[in-house]
Amino acid sequence: MDPETTDLPTPCTSSAAVVDRLRRSLSSCSQLIQTGVDFHKSEQSLSDLVLFLNSISDSFVREPENQDLENASFQILTEIRLFITSSSVDQQAVIDALSFELPKTAARFACVSPRCMEVAQSIVDCFTDKCSPRDMLSILCEAIGSPRDAFTVPSYFAPLLSGFPKVFVSIRRRQFEQVKAAVPVILNALKAIVLDSDDKDADLGDIFHKANCIADSMKAVCLELEGKDNEKLCALLGLFVLQITALASMGIEYRLAHSSPLVLKLSHFLQSCGLSYLGLIMGTDVEKLLGIAVGDGGDDLVGCFSDIWLGASILVIWGYKSNEVALAAGADLVALKDELQSSRIKRWHAVGMLKHVLLCLYLPLELKKDAINFLLSIMYPKLSQMPNDENEDYSTYMPTLCSALQAIQVVIMYATDVILRKNAFAAFKELLADCPTSLRFDILRALIKDGDSSSMIAVLLDCVREEVRLESSKSPPASKVSKAESEGSQGTIFWSSSALELVELVLRPPGGGPPSLPEHSDAVLSALNLYRFILIKESTGHLKQEKATIPGCFPGTAW
Repeated sequence: MDPETTDLPTPCTSSAAVVDRLRRSLSSCSQLIQTGVDFHKSEQSLSDLVLFLNSISDSFVREPENQDLENASFQILTEIRLFITSSSVDQQAVIDALSFELPKTAARFACVSPRCMEVAQSIVDCFTDKCSPRDMLSILCEAIGSPRDAFTVPSYFAPLLSGFPKVFVSIRRRQFEQVKAAVPVILNALKAIVLDSDDKDADLGDIFHKANCIADSMKAVCLELEGKDNEKLCALLGLFVLQITALASMGIEYRLAHSSPLVLKLSHFLQSCGLSYLGLIMGTDVEKLLGIAVGDGGDDLVGCFSDIWLGASILVIWGYKSNEVALAAGADLVALKDELQSSRIKRWHAVGMLKHVLLCLYLPLELKKDAINFLLSIMYPKLSQMPNDENEDYSTYMPTLCSALQAIQVVIMYATDVILRKNAFAAFKELLADCPTSLRFDILRALIKDGDSSSMIAVLLDCVREEVRLESSKSPPASKVSKAESEGSQGTIFWSSSALELVELVLRPPGGGPPSLPEHSDAVLSALNLYRFILIKESTGHLKQEKATIPGCFPGTAW
């Protein structure tokens, strides 16, 4: 082993001594690599160099306020940059060998201070200029995919992310495959940054600016490709933009001044990828992108796009909030709302997409407010275009509607903003009213059966009682109806014993035994009130029913 690489200075050594030691270590590594006589010795020399540099960066993590360490870190990075840009280092083998370690090492020093991050980024740029783009792609992916816990901060990732755009546009063969391999690593790193960040605005703006630059480079590569590869890379770009939109919305404070510039840039990609607001809010464009970019057997790639449905919804909400954003996306919000108001099925698809916004724990409250307001804006259908479709089978849409209503329930129960809760409840009732009668009953039954909140079940039973009231008010008393009319009339679903079925779900739980009190007192009281209401309506002759009882609850009681 080279004696110059064994006696490494400690972090407490003066800056001058550290820089002097670094010069000699770099020179020794360079000479050993160029001679190529002893591969093991050159590998050990490089390993010792990295160990020394990492000891300095580790020291700063332990002492972040140590100005001497900050100065030493800046001088180390400056010396590394000077060495790799020096005209004396003209052997490609040296640069290639150093490129496997120094970009990651420089990124660790980027965490020390803003000026260190600037130099670290220039070091990464030097390596991307001088080394094979395919090799650098692997090096960058490995560096951002395996940071130490102490370095999972935005300033570590920023200089590494800045290298991807140059690498992407420099690749000349199998571009789609190369980019496709790197995208999951990039997105997983970005998500880790967002979820681990304590301060949502600290350094994240710069991180997502670099992510936008990566998207720009992907678009540039698309322009160079033709045929199937062009189509697949454009689809991959679209998915990348949707995921970035979701992550940025989780990480950057939801204020027009902070978020709008980034969303504007991301919205410009929509037309290039063949995306429209209607296709995004219905989810059809997302399905299309996945089919093209991922195809069959792409489970590993799908995993990094876990938030694309959320991103698609957020892009439309931003267009609803800002005309400038909608214009950047080439969208017409008036036409979009008209389309959704005119079609029940499209409206339901949109509601199903908005649930992703309402259920996401990491989104700011303001974004959920805008989601509810957008939902309300499309829930007033054009009556002249509403179909007479009470007999149609809409059962296939029941899972979508149930999950959407459950998402709205979460907002109603847990939102801290009074206006948001009020608007969410209004949206809940509007969505229920948008469903045909038979489907509405099935949905209410499912929500009551699966509900775990006594107060929410009570609200649902109140909705059932309101349905009974509305329908019974349209029916004349039995004394004013002829026998022929009575025999020919058909009660609605809420006039039949089905209403009692909902009462029974609460008073006689499917699991057996009586309802648990006082935990379920709200639901029990509401069920008893509904039962009493039905009895009163029956006594006035408005409800025409077979005699029925609630088994096990009120034996012998007819209504």
